[in-house]
Amino acid sequence: MVENFVSQASVRENPLRKYRKYLEFTALVLLALLIIWWFGSGLDWAEVKLAMRKSDWRLILLACVVVLIGYLWRAMRWQAFLKPLTKARLNAVWVATTVGFGAVLLVGRAGEVVRPVVLPMRDERVRPAAAFVTIMIERLYDTMTVMLVFAVNLLWLKPTADSATHLGRARLIGFGLVGLLIVAVALLIWFEKRSASAIGWIDARINARSGFMIRIKHALLSTLEQLAAALKVLSDIRLLTISIFWSLMLWGSVALANLLVCRAFGIPFGFSQILFVLGWSMIGSAVPTPGGAAGAFHAATGAALVLLGVGRDQAAATAIILHLVDFGPAALFGLFYFLRGDINVTRLRALISVKAVEHAVEDEPVTVAESA
Repeated sequence: MVENFVSQASVRENPLRKYRKYLEFTALVLLALLIIWWFGSGLDWAEVKLAMRKSDWRLILLACVVVLIGYLWRAMRWQAFLKPLTKARLNAVWVATTVGFGAVLLVGRAGEVVRPVVLPMRDERVRPAAAFVTIMIERLYDTMTVMLVFAVNLLWLKPTADSATHLGRARLIGFGLVGLLIVAVALLIWFEKRSASAIGWIDARINARSGFMIRIKHALLSTLEQLAAALKVLSDIRLLTISIFWSLMLWGSVALANLLVCRAFGIPFGFSQILFVLGWSMIGSAVPTPGGAAGAFHAATGAALVLLGVGRDQAAATAIILHLVDFGPAALFGLFYFLRGDINVTRLRALISVKAVEHAVEDEPVTVAESA
């Protein structure tokens, strides 16, 4: 958040930098196209289309319903994350969740900023900084849950004869990622326990003289205070249990949906193989390309399927449909809320304006005029 504020302030100081976001977006689009080209090179697209036509669309539709239920679990978990900070209506959290993931599908991970800004507009009790820091906690939970399950699953996943060597390397990568995540969680727990002294130390060390630096200092300290409060979900046994429960429900739903899609394509995977593919899908989805990590998601998912013995053309078809199933339902609901007038295009542009970002960073309520 602070980096976003600094970036926007720099734009005002140097008008030439106002085009930076367009250049960054263009670069990400080109990266997505490059990955898609690499993903599609060597494929027999007639076979890919044939695999899609032969798939069982009843199972794919059922998978969409299961994923949509997963978004409900995600909204309920976000509500639990917010509880140490403020109360939030589930309806408002649901709208922000679906609209936000619809934005992720359109513009990539940059769309993550939409969720924590939409929520305070739907529920005035939620302050923008609280929404932002709980999204940070959510990303930690998602990464930790999937990577832990991925790593544990690798212990009993049986490779094919052709994939034994590659799977051994995947195990090393998976365990390495889990080790890094454990260190990160330990540091966050330490920060929550020592937050008062840590924030006081930072406050004493930053000598802000100009108005700009005073605002930066205020934004940083406010964010750290909100983060410390949000991290109480790690020290409160009841809240920790609730958040872990919703995380397992969420990713259990995603795994079930992925299983249904694979079965729709005639791939007889069990949950062990599905969890392996899901881990690589999440790694691919972390790439900030537009279209919900377009290209990167498909390449990572397709590679995981091939590693487990699926043919390249069938793996490509499955990866394409998995991407639509994982992101499509939220995009449809986001479109529904746009058409209903809850969030329109003018308002969305206001959400990502300089003023909205400044308000969010400074922990002030965001107010955007309703358009006619």
